[in-house]
Amino acid sequence: MSSDTALLSHRMLVPRTPIIVRPMGRWPELGLSELWSFRELFWFLVWRDLKVRYRQTLLGVLWVVLQPLMTMAVFAVVLGKLVGVPTDGIPYPLFAYTGLLPWMFFSSAVTTGAVCLVGNANLITKVYFPRILLPAAAVTARLVDFLVGSLGLVALMIYYRVSPAPGLLFIPVAVLIELILAVGIAAIFANVHVRYRDIGFVVPVALQLGMFVTPVVYRWTLVPARWRWVIMANPMTGIVEMYRSALIGYALPWKPFAVSVVVALVMIALALFESRRAEGILEDIV
Repeated sequence: MSSDTALLSHRMLVPRTPIIVRPMGRWPELGLSELWSFRELFWFLVWRDLKVRYRQTLLGVLWVVLQPLMTMAVFAVVLGKLVGVPTDGIPYPLFAYTGLLPWMFFSSAVTTGAVCLVGNANLITKVYFPRILLPAAAVTARLVDFLVGSLGLVALMIYYRVSPAPGLLFIPVAVLIELILAVGIAAIFANVHVRYRDIGFVVPVALQLGMFVTPVVYRWTLVPARWRWVIMANPMTGIVEMYRSALIGYALPWKPFAVSVVVALVMIALALFESRRAEGILEDIV
């Protein structure tokens, strides 16, 4: 038995009598009370993911700041200088960074969470706990990257002498909705990945393409009016635009953000239902 499995067994006080986990019917309960009872395990999984992520790295958390800064520099040259994407007076490096930061959190969180069930097969087959805790912990661990990466944003705002907009208070709301959305999508992909391992290859490619149908390096208002409903249907549109607008003073995008909230709640509900439905069969195929 691995050290992780032994520690989980000790923490959770697994009963000596065997537990048989079966699917809970066509419409299983969400199991929110059970999730709350496993909250200590959740934080242990988050801490474990953070230790594994930064173990034996030369620059450690500095990579979290360097990655969006380097990506921002490329877009600043190509789209800011050569193409001249309009930003309504906001310096393009700052404009791009405010979009890249939430998008990179979402992308890395979903990519990591989508493969976490297969990656933790030794735990799943030996110890019982709500399986959605694994993708939820993987996504939450990436939130630390997001917070560290925000230091680069602070530095850019100081450099360009841009003061935070009055809508700054909406940023925690946008981050919370993005966290819920990422957990929901990652958990759904994780359950599918157990059955179809192709998901591990499809998700990163889909996310790379998804950045260009999300207003990360351009404003959503640049999209022609007759096609704007398409980009509004993307739940990350409202989140990225809310984050950017709350920081640098654009009009707050209430309609796209409302779509983001609805889709995030639907995704997390579907993820909870799917995770409960898959209990009892997941252990046999992982």
